[in-house]
Amino acid sequence: MSETDQRAFLLATLPPTQRQTRVAFGVIAILFVTLSVALPFANTRLPRFDAFIPAFQTAILFTDLITSALLFAQYSVVRSQALLVLACGFLFTALIVIPHTLSFPGVFAPNGLLGGTQTTAMLYYFWHVGSPLAVICYVRLKDTEIGTGKSQRSLASVVGLSVAIVIAIVCALTLVAAKGDQAFPTIFYDSVQVNPVSHLFGGLMLAIWTAIAFGFLYVRRSTVLDLWLLVMSFAWLVEVTINAFLSARFNLGWYASRLSDLSGTVFVLIVLLSETTALYANLAQTVLRQRNARQAREIAMDAIAASVAHEVRQPLGAITTNADAATIYLSRGTPDIKKTLELLARILADGHRASEVIGGVRSMFSNRRHGRVLLDANDVLQEALETLDVDLRVHRVSVVTQLDRKLPRFVADRGQLHQVFLNLMSNAIDSMSSITDRPRLLRVRTDVAPEASSIIISVEDSGIGINRADLDRVFDPFFTTKSTGTGIGLSVCRSIIEAHGGNLKASANNPHGTRFSINLPVADL
Repeated sequence: MSETDQRAFLLATLPPTQRQTRVAFGVIAILFVTLSVALPFANTRLPRFDAFIPAFQTAILFTDLITSALLFAQYSVVRSQALLVLACGFLFTALIVIPHTLSFPGVFAPNGLLGGTQTTAMLYYFWHVGSPLAVICYVRLKDTEIGTGKSQRSLASVVGLSVAIVIAIVCALTLVAAKGDQAFPTIFYDSVQVNPVSHLFGGLMLAIWTAIAFGFLYVRRSTVLDLWLLVMSFAWLVEVTINAFLSARFNLGWYASRLSDLSGTVFVLIVLLSETTALYANLAQTVLRQRNARQAREIAMDAIAASVAHEVRQPLGAITTNADAATIYLSRGTPDIKKTLELLARILADGHRASEVIGGVRSMFSNRRHGRVLLDANDVLQEALETLDVDLRVHRVSVVTQLDRKLPRFVADRGQLHQVFLNLMSNAIDSMSSITDRPRLLRVRTDVAPEASSIIISVEDSGIGINRADLDRVFDPFFTTKSTGTGIGLSVCRSIIEAHGGNLKASANNPHGTRFSINLPVADL
């Protein structure tokens, strides 16, 4: 598998589906409702529960560590500087919660184990400035590193150095927060009550900073990873916004903001893990299908080749023998015209017999009527699109389906039609792989013919197209316009459609690409 293929099958480079987009924005809507409901009651007093802090921070620690590990794993394949920065950002969040927990008043000591009254607040600010900063850097780097080569440094040295730098930054910020406690503005009067002015100002600055990161992601999102980072950023925004309007710790808003942050973090991690599992399961199934299909084609081609070789050998041998004999009769001093004509007649008959053998191979499809069932072409098309889902997303092909829901059912071989649709769609994807100046669009349509005795199925692409001179030749055996093609696929597709009493045609698509049109009778075959 090429480097491009490896990059394509990662969440960091794979475009999201419409379903994933709907789910992500649904979560954002839920978080927004949480913000709207909690904000008016943010300062409602609740009992102080010191054990909440270590429990909450431990959950953040492990979820962000796992997310960081996943991103470092993807970096090991893609070697993207953007991914490296993002992985370091999650590692920074996971590590800075440790001193934040140790400094929190009342958790392990009445005034905390680190620093003074303002230390915990400053670590919170460092935490919520660093995370959005990592996201912003990720977006900027992602947009500027397209087409750059892999780093020549070893993976272990790059990851090891990155982890060491993050640890050093966390230690330095912890030292600054602990030793410079008296130099910071008064944000907390004591372990519970806040200075409303400085706390509101600092909270709003964090909210604006987080909103900037959210805006960057919203505008530049293009992958599955970007989509769920958008959810994560909005969860951060909900937390810091609620937190900005608090008058004290352990209020309703204080608990709600942290639970919102945690729920967003955990949800994103779960989705990342589930999407990764689903993606690689899909890839495994695709590989198995391709392997089975390849083996089946090899077996079929071997059988066909053996059958053709066996059947054609005799007439070809007879043609050669008779041609040699005719040459001898014509080479005599007095050519034997009568005998030569007899030999030529035999050559002609043997030629017709060899042609009948080739025709028998093509008619093989029409002899498999026992596998035909009553089916809906729309269902078969949807199955083919689902089979090619990963390929469509990898090549960033948009699919538009215009399926007639009143399409009549007809009798056909489901497996053969599925293979035809797969072949036509795969060719369409290949033809659009080099397109960069316009959208890559695959349009699949079904209609009822005006006379209502047949259905029309069309597969259209916006690819490079086929020369008009080659439109009639693309169905010829062994003719291909692709550098790696065999010239068999479209010939077999036409044979299958013709065996079902229909026809398959190719034409230029307007304004770009190619249109393949299938016409199938709906009468019981």
